[in-house]
Amino acid sequence: MSAPSSARAEPGGSGRLALCAVVFALAACKPPAVDDYVERVALDAAQSRASDPLPSPDTTGALWAESDRPGRILYGKPGEAPLLALACEAGAGAPRIHITRYVAADPEAKAILALIGNGHVARVPVDATWNGRAWLWEGYIDADDPGLDVLTGPRRIEATVPGGGTVDIHPSARPQHLVEVCLGQRPPGDPVPPEQG
Repeated sequence: MSAPSSARAEPGGSGRLALCAVVFALAACKPPAVDDYVERVALDAAQSRASDPLPSPDTTGALWAESDRPGRILYGKPGEAPLLALACEAGAGAPRIHITRYVAADPEAKAILALIGNGHVARVPVDATWNGRAWLWEGYIDADDPGLDVLTGPRRIEATVPGGGTVDIHPSARPQHLVEVCLGQRPPGDPVPPEQG
């Protein structure tokens, strides 16, 4: 005699129950890998963010002055650290203007220094460069680049680098004089124009 149909075990019924128990037990052991990954990314991002932006410097009384190195001029307040430097240097086939923005830069960062004024705009790629004491923004532009016309007019100029503020450059004939000497349009001993006061 056979047992009533309600008392018969279904084939594989206990196996399914055991399999479900194992899956739930494994899921409870460790949170999903995605949660752990998101936490790691957030920590890494916090460690590699850029420095806070610096305010624009006060340029009241700032002017261009000759450097102790020929072919180089500095912009800043007399008796204080310079804010900007322009220098004529030999380049690959043509002279170029070396621009230094004296403001702290993040190590090995890259940016664009914008020079705006006199109806012109020059965009100069700059790199954070270690000068032996600090990371500063430095870049080069060919002396015959039409963008350097920004330096050749009688109006004020703005020099801006992201995170380093804007330097207001008062009108002066000295940047134009430097570019013209660099291009050979003036002799190196040509008198430097006096600063407008």
